[in-house]
Amino acid sequence: MAAWALLALAPVAAGAILSFASYYGNHMVLQKEPAGAMVWGYGEPGAAVTVTLSSNGGLVLMKKMAQVKEPSGTWTTLLDPMDQGGPYTLTARQGLENVTLRDIYFGDVWLCSGQSNMVMTVLQITNASQELAAAAHYPYVRVFAAAPSRSDMELEDLEHIDLPWSIPTAENLGHGNFTYFSAVCWLLGRYLYEALRYPVGLVEAAWGGTPIEAWSSPRALQACGLLEDMRSPALYPSISPHQHFSGPQTPSVLWNAMIHPLLNMTLRGIAWYQGEANAFLHTDQYNCTFPALIDDWRRAFHAGSAGQTEPLLPFGFVQLSTYRRQSLQDSFARLRWHQTADVGVVPNARMPRTFMAVAMDLCDEHSPYGSIHPQDKQNVAHRLQLGARAVAYGEKNLVFQGPFPTRAVLEVTRALLNVTYSQQLVWRQRDTPVFEVCCSSPVSMCRWLPAPMVAVGSHTVTLALGGCGTLVLALRYAWAEWPCEYQSCALYNTQGLPAPPFLLETLSSSSRAGEMELLLLHPSSLLSWGI
Repeated sequence: MAAWALLALAPVAAGAILSFASYYGNHMVLQKEPAGAMVWGYGEPGAAVTVTLSSNGGLVLMKKMAQVKEPSGTWTTLLDPMDQGGPYTLTARQGLENVTLRDIYFGDVWLCSGQSNMVMTVLQITNASQELAAAAHYPYVRVFAAAPSRSDMELEDLEHIDLPWSIPTAENLGHGNFTYFSAVCWLLGRYLYEALRYPVGLVEAAWGGTPIEAWSSPRALQACGLLEDMRSPALYPSISPHQHFSGPQTPSVLWNAMIHPLLNMTLRGIAWYQGEANAFLHTDQYNCTFPALIDDWRRAFHAGSAGQTEPLLPFGFVQLSTYRRQSLQDSFARLRWHQTADVGVVPNARMPRTFMAVAMDLCDEHSPYGSIHPQDKQNVAHRLQLGARAVAYGEKNLVFQGPFPTRAVLEVTRALLNVTYSQQLVWRQRDTPVFEVCCSSPVSMCRWLPAPMVAVGSHTVTLALGGCGTLVLALRYAWAEWPCEYQSCALYNTQGLPAPPFLLETLSSSSRAGEMELLLLHPSSLLSWGI
């Protein structure tokens, strides 16, 4: 894979050579107001560097002074907040040396990270030729891709770049399979541009076949009690023989090489598509490791940008799609649940200012890249951008997630369970056995029985309890590796967004005239339900 080689801790080797850090370049997008954009680079230790922002016509709009620190040989400055727009030039001067970056715009900068479903390029997706041809219509959505890289220590700058800041073309969006540029990232940025109508900068830092532990800092892993356990190779086996789980698995090596170098960048948000590897590794720790990664990345980007990246940086993610149609394993179902910190929907108290694209109905058994790599990334990005617009941009009255249960009433005499949902329902698939009930004691392993849907009202689903009688201890929905066919899960809302999967305990709260109100609770222990 071609890459532009850079020096990771270059300033000492670079000596007096003046330069910007690796991820500043012509055509880039810097974060617009209300935040100020961080800019940094290399120079002669002890020297003064002047950074100037000018209009295209040469009018100086801003001038900043920075001292080159010793012994690192790096300088840093914070630009004043700028309104969206451009183009501008950015010049750094040190003595008689100067370096100028051109065609710079201010807009919103989004970081896209994760594993192979984030790495899949525009060349690989449904209607690829049309999507690539459309690239020319979006010159103000700029793209940058870090090259896959690992390190045993935290790096200050990227070692390699796959794609320097570029105006999108069919060639750089479809460079090759699993190279650059990320289809999910591109489509998210494009859809956001269509909604915002100002420049969007997209930064891809992703590597296929990688578990969350590789993207997590030691601090984040320690918060989940994993750090010491994972030092032993015996406790960290190879997760799968399949090629799509072939990336580095060592704790923190991708945090060190691909995320830590970016911390000085002022961001507007993060998009994350990862988790398939963890359906086979430390699955039931993901309800800790994922929220811990979000918390840690937020703290690190806030600190690295001198407080310009907001503390609760919006963080969007894709809930796992599907893999094996006939699999009886529930590791994908568990991972989907853990992606929400075992709540079922986001944002929630453990995961504030997050948003999720449900993708379990976007299966693709005949994908040429394997069924774990569905080609429909347009619907993934569409659902993500709805969440971004609602959560990150505060767009009011925008429905960005599917219906979720809020109430359950048991009709004792008829052995029916009426489940009330938060939104108006569309019953898209009538004969799919997607609801299950547990009606045995969790002291023993729970026995899950199908609960067929016998009716669907505007907001209510009626389930037949069958062999469960009136003892309902838990209820779950779409709890399978392959819960439904393409865009044909059982329940959607009127906007076409699927109801997410869930696992909820039930607890009797009140009864009247043959009816029993059941509280829907998040399980205190997933293991007690035998999942």
